[in-house]
Amino acid sequence: MKVIAVAGGTGHVGRTIVETLAQSPSFKVIVLSRKAGSSNSGEPAHVVVDYANIAATATALEQHNVHTVISAIQVANEEASTAQANLIKAAGQSPSVKRFIMSGWGSLPSEMSPTSVFQKASLEALRKTKLEWTCFAVGYFLDCYSLTSLKTHLPPLSFAIDVANKKAAIPGTGNEPIAFTYTYDVAKFVAAFLEEPKWEELTVCYGEKTTWNDFVKVAEEVTGSSFDVTYDPLEKLQKGETTELPAQKAELALSPFPEALTRQLLALLGIWSVTGQFDIPHDGSLNAKYPDIKPVTIREALQSGLGR
Repeated sequence: MKVIAVAGGTGHVGRTIVETLAQSPSFKVIVLSRKAGSSNSGEPAHVVVDYANIAATATALEQHNVHTVISAIQVANEEASTAQANLIKAAGQSPSVKRFIMSGWGSLPSEMSPTSVFQKASLEALRKTKLEWTCFAVGYFLDCYSLTSLKTHLPPLSFAIDVANKKAAIPGTGNEPIAFTYTYDVAKFVAAFLEEPKWEELTVCYGEKTTWNDFVKVAEEVTGSSFDVTYDPLEKLQKGETTELPAQKAELALSPFPEALTRQLLALLGIWSVTGQFDIPHDGSLNAKYPDIKPVTIREALQSGLGR
């Protein structure tokens, strides 16, 4: 039984991965955390680590016989970037660790990303080790569009489509291809992928590939209502501007990031939609390797939210 350590395992994506892997008899899962956390009987143990202390973190990984480290640390600032880079160094120093999944869990790699400098720091650290490693690209999370009942640990963020208020502010023409994936489907693909004999540096999977215009059509069919649709051209998005949707006011107030930063993120997501960063390829994807994994579709996610 391989021991899998998940860093950021109490966060949005990390918690989803932990819950899914813990159901498999093939893995023993532990959660790496900066502070002590409570775990109920039968749940994965929480191991406190200080990422600033590389040697101690390496020792902790060895003591728990960790084979694979999965990082779900939200690498959005220098502090988090340093934490992941130090974790990579610790994994490289631990004789038990053989594999590492770097935090990504979103778009295809892009120099346009404001976090690309942090990604480069992690890549540089990984290439100095003998670890086998990868990073996941999964498209945009489908969880954001289910109104209530689809299980998720993600906070709400109505990007481009506000299902509850029947409005949409579509990036670009709305005909650009984009992939959507439910977080628990990502976790299922991760569980299957951990058994792969050989890893590439980039791993891709997706739930459903479509366009924003087709997404709106499905939403209209499921809700039985016409949507009020506007379009934000690339030039507007490049200025950091988007058309605000009604649900976003409350969502921005609940965001873990400052409102100004979240608005910039929405514009950046729009740019990525237009330029193809969410266009996850099928060739070489885990979908092609694991056809028995049937991801949640857009229609299913919307129907779940409506209780249908």
